[in-house]
Amino acid sequence: MKIYKYILLLLFFWNTAVFGQETFADWTAFETAFVKDFKRLHINELQISYRDNLELIQSERNIKKQEKMFLTYKKALKTFDRETLTKNQQLDYALVLYEINLHLERISLEKKWLTVKPRRIPTEGLQHVPMGKEWYVYFLKKWVDASVTPDALFQFGLSEINRAKKAMNAIEEASGLDSLQYQHYINSNRFFYNNVTTIQQSFENFKKEILSNLIDAFPKVAELPDVHIKQGKNEAYAQVPAYYAELRNTFYYNFFDKPFNKRQVAWIYFHEAVPGHHYQIKFEETLEKSEIKKLFSYNGYREGWAAYVEELIYEFATNTTKYDELGKWEWDIIRSVRVAMDVGLNYYDWSDEKALEFWQEHIKGQDEIALREINRMKNWPAQVITYKYGANQILQWKADIDAILPKDKPFPWLSFHTKILENGALPFSVMDAEVFGN
Repeated sequence: MKIYKYILLLLFFWNTAVFGQETFADWTAFETAFVKDFKRLHINELQISYRDNLELIQSERNIKKQEKMFLTYKKALKTFDRETLTKNQQLDYALVLYEINLHLERISLEKKWLTVKPRRIPTEGLQHVPMGKEWYVYFLKKWVDASVTPDALFQFGLSEINRAKKAMNAIEEASGLDSLQYQHYINSNRFFYNNVTTIQQSFENFKKEILSNLIDAFPKVAELPDVHIKQGKNEAYAQVPAYYAELRNTFYYNFFDKPFNKRQVAWIYFHEAVPGHHYQIKFEETLEKSEIKKLFSYNGYREGWAAYVEELIYEFATNTTKYDELGKWEWDIIRSVRVAMDVGLNYYDWSDEKALEFWQEHIKGQDEIALREINRMKNWPAQVITYKYGANQILQWKADIDAILPKDKPFPWLSFHTKILENGALPFSVMDAEVFGN
């Protein structure tokens, strides 16, 4: 009998150690246990390639272990009265629940996947993968937000295409030129740089001009580490106009075999440097984050923020022209078309030819970029949607404030941006509910 009781006691403590408790004295105890148990699971981070994600799926034993842990903590969450938690704890509560639900969805897919997994994961795209549509729905939730659906995102892409076209047409009409004259004008040599020195100086000049305009609108913008600007030399990244390397505090612009469009300077600097990626990442590094927030990262937040601030070029870059704004829209329409194309290729079973036809319907003379992007979307499903979706969420919050703001009162840029930035990266649906109270 003593041996039997001893075994039962061991089993109890083993179960608690592996799968966590179901009740906790307070939120701090819950947080400590959840973080510890989560780290012990060694869950793979989201990879950009669908093949990498599928190849990294763990064994059935480990998947069941994860499931038991998340179900245990989901049950434990229900024991807390949210009203007794602090504001920060309530946010962490919502974040944990968001992550648990998304992980349980992943686990359900992985359990099913292990029964149909092919010997070799197809490289031609999710259309050719067992459970391809189910995986795409999950990847959308993981990259973009748990609240999204393919159909809604496709319609969103169409609406953003129309928005970009409307803005570009307005700029053309304001030029006073007819269509042929306008195309000749915007493609003339006056809009292109042909040497690195001129490109570098253009970025450096813009950097000097813009900072003072941002101080009253973005918290700590003048207190963070300086951003460096360099020409990109890595041809593996040649397909993008620019990219940011956070460990080096540097953004790189690409200039290889084609003239550099000077209309790109303003939006690239806003997106990659300040107040875009560099600023947002360095600001987040100054925050004292809870252990729960430290567990998770959200690339959709980062890309959404960087795409959002491009919308503010005309607001804060006072020396820019309508053609600098055109540069932003020239890249924005590519992003917008990609939203619909991504869903088409990965969920509606579009062929490459149909995707190219869709591209050509909205974008002229850039088929080389289209073919590259089609390949990207098939290999990296859902990722391209993060830019437009995130920017739109922030613009919606701004519109909500504009709607109730007295006409004679300026927009509260500083408090608005502080509200978005002060908790670090979060899922947009969590931020919408917990930060903006929607």
